[in-house]
Amino acid sequence: MSATQSRWFRRFDSTAEGELTLICFPHAGGAASAYLGLSRALAPDIDVVAVQYPGRQDRRAEPALTSLTHLARAVAEELTRLPQRPYTFFGHSMGAVVAYETARILAEFDLATAQSLILSGRGAPSRAPRATDRLSGDAALIGEIRRLNGTNGRVLDDPEVLEMVLPTLRADYGALGSYRWLPGPPLDIPLTVMVGSSDPIVTVEDAAGWLAHSTRPGEVLTFEGGHFYLDARLPSVAAAVRSVLGQPAAV
Repeated sequence: MSATQSRWFRRFDSTAEGELTLICFPHAGGAASAYLGLSRALAPDIDVVAVQYPGRQDRRAEPALTSLTHLARAVAEELTRLPQRPYTFFGHSMGAVVAYETARILAEFDLATAQSLILSGRGAPSRAPRATDRLSGDAALIGEIRRLNGTNGRVLDDPEVLEMVLPTLRADYGALGSYRWLPGPPLDIPLTVMVGSSDPIVTVEDAAGWLAHSTRPGEVLTFEGGHFYLDARLPSVAAAVRSVLGQPAAV
């Protein structure tokens, strides 16, 4: 089975011919399409495959999972069905936790796992839970999304669109609020941590805490911008990803 045949994965560039695959995990309330821009920036050398969580876009009819661990297990199981080739995980915000937990599950069962892990916009899970992960009520959720500039304001002002988005936000933030990191062996793969210099919820120090979760040397990369620096700094992010994957810079 290929990524295009699975309801869990989306590819946006059918011309990608690179031997390396970047598997991307979206943020809370996000969908696979969040990585459309990165996919285009890395094509055709790197094959970008974005995870499509249940409960959004073409999987809107499916109930969203309310446990990050269960979500990671489902993704790990689905990955074992794909043809085995070198790949790296990239997770932003909530997606960083899901990517990390997926890698842990694969390692626990001695299955083929990512060659490296890129963790963006999230502090290390071993630190105290953030207050913003435990939001109560729709008004608090909407206020937080506005503060992070994660969704176009006009979308949040449209009652019909908001009605479609809110169930996913409720489920994802519920999953974040109930998530508890459990101690275990560190990963044996390199970690690259990315963070926005003015992220209102993740400090560089918080982000650097990830490096203790691997036996390999890692690095922290800071980009100008807030929580969703990825969109504004796409060329720089793409260049950093190419460097992590050992690919030459785009000409």
